[in-house]
Amino acid sequence: MITEYVRFALPEGITRDEVVAGMREVAPRWRQEPQLIRKTFVLDPHLKFTGAFYLWKDRASAEAAHNAAWRQRILATYGSQPEIQYFDTPLVVDNALGQLVEEK
Repeated sequence: MITEYVRFALPEGITRDEVVAGMREVAPRWRQEPQLIRKTFVLDPHLKFTGAFYLWKDRASAEAAHNAAWRQRILATYGSQPEIQYFDTPLVVDNALGQLVEEK
């Protein structure tokens, strides 16, 4: 499994409510990604960054989902280039579901 951390700067003047509305708008699209295990949206209103942590079955799926067209949409919508980091993720403790998520 791969954890992908995506973040990008927010434009001046955007409100928390507007950012959360954008998260709600794109959430159904991410629910349709068969290789995506989990997505956690994040927001730092003080540093004016937003993004997400994604848990993917593999890195190729992460890279395919965040392709050039996706990056262009972020640039057009928020005026900033996304930054992406990848982490090997051998094990996840999920207390909400009461399980361990492990590579198979």
